[in-house]
Amino acid sequence: MLTIAGEVIIPSGWSALLLTVLLTPAAAVVLVTLTHRKRIAEAVTAVSVLLIVFQVLGLVAGVIDDRQLSAYGELLYLDALGALILIPIAGVGFVAALYSVNYMGRQYERGIVDDRHIVRYYQGFNGFMLTMLLVPLANNMGLMWVAIEATTLVSVFMIMLYTTEGAIEAAWKYLMIATVGLSLALFGIVLFSYANTSAVPSSSGMDWTSMVANSGLLNSGVVKVAFVFVLVGLGTKAGLAPMHTWLPDAHGEAPTPVSALLSGVLLNCAIYGVLRFYIITSGTVGTAFPGELLTLLGLLSMGIAAASIYFQKDMKRLLAYSSVEHMGIVSIAVAFGGFLGLFAALLHIINHAIAKPLMFFASGTVSQRYGTKTMVEIKGIVKVMPVTGTLLLLGGLAIAGMPPFNIFLSEFLVMTAGFGTGQFLVTSVMIILLVVVFAGFLRHLVPMVFGNPASGKAVPTEKGTGTDGMGAFAVVPMLILAALVIVLGFYIPQPLQTLIRDATQVFAQGAASK
Repeated sequence: MLTIAGEVIIPSGWSALLLTVLLTPAAAVVLVTLTHRKRIAEAVTAVSVLLIVFQVLGLVAGVIDDRQLSAYGELLYLDALGALILIPIAGVGFVAALYSVNYMGRQYERGIVDDRHIVRYYQGFNGFMLTMLLVPLANNMGLMWVAIEATTLVSVFMIMLYTTEGAIEAAWKYLMIATVGLSLALFGIVLFSYANTSAVPSSSGMDWTSMVANSGLLNSGVVKVAFVFVLVGLGTKAGLAPMHTWLPDAHGEAPTPVSALLSGVLLNCAIYGVLRFYIITSGTVGTAFPGELLTLLGLLSMGIAAASIYFQKDMKRLLAYSSVEHMGIVSIAVAFGGFLGLFAALLHIINHAIAKPLMFFASGTVSQRYGTKTMVEIKGIVKVMPVTGTLLLLGGLAIAGMPPFNIFLSEFLVMTAGFGTGQFLVTSVMIILLVVVFAGFLRHLVPMVFGNPASGKAVPTEKGTGTDGMGAFAVVPMLILAALVIVLGFYIPQPLQTLIRDATQVFAQGAASK
């Protein structure tokens, strides 16, 4: 690392790595398109996401050492906050690619999809990875918006992969709602840029680094209006209520690996955008105004999710509403503020990104075996599929906040932050809603896992083996995620602690500019 006049100059090697992490999935899209063969598409995708994992680990190590990396005139920029979003993109992408080999392979064997569908699936998968990776790497907020909009366009085709009436309806609903929301977000971003260039005409209007540096000089009225537009717009994509209505339909109709990516990764990309503008807004008007808005939407999201979870009938829609709940928890934790509130919010983003794909993979494996997603028709999973049943139970208890799993740890920190900042009423309401969510999950999980298989309407189609008759690629990704769910409930690795701690300092940049 070189220093000139006291300024840190990032080695040119980081520029190459920042670019290649984007070029890797782009090259995979091209190769899948050119080869047009199932086995090659699977292999290319697996190799691509494995390379992305190593590249992201390299970038994260660089951020831990140097605090921030940039390239090409700061067109690409990565700090600790962006690195925390990159980690689940790469990690969930990897396990989803492994799970796809088995899940889509079984769909292929059963004639549900053909070669054309398989090629389109892997084109979309790698394209989806590309667009999501660009979100935390873009310093220009206009480019970040383009990347988030691109995730919408790519994922629409993946949701409607089966071309059933329900899938097409869900895809178009998602497209319409997300596009309207992102149009509002774009207007908000333009207002932020206007406020920035009006305050400092020589500034790079849409660059986040410029906006946050100048945030103390921006017009407070314009910034307040801009943040409302951004919060509603990106909050739509993040699944915050009441803009969440696309989420249950999209999750319910998408192929299971896509649902895992939507919930475990895509929502993080959208909430990341909200956090970037929260930092700028806090630097202009303080934390009270944006914090109140986040608290309002967070509680509304948790309330709607709690009621929907308790009375839900469809397994994947249940998990979709759970995602709404957890995005609400992240929003409230950010609003609580302080080191502990921000630390808890960022840790919860990671924890949710681990536990939710586990649940989607388990539910996808179960629905393939039983031939249904309706929970009352699924009984005695642990007797029919011992491994998957155990993992489904573990994931369900984890996602509902049961100790000693990872979600409990971050939720406990959120509650502690709430009481520590004097937010007794909000924290108490959160606890009540979390109890309802926990009761709802138990209401569904216990009969599904421990019930009598003969009492279910659906009949398991195959006999189990060491991998429940579903193949190693169905079970191994779940085992990886289950191990992380358990370990992170007891221990947060030091590099992750350092990264989260550095990310909380990113929030202080707005306050420092005042």
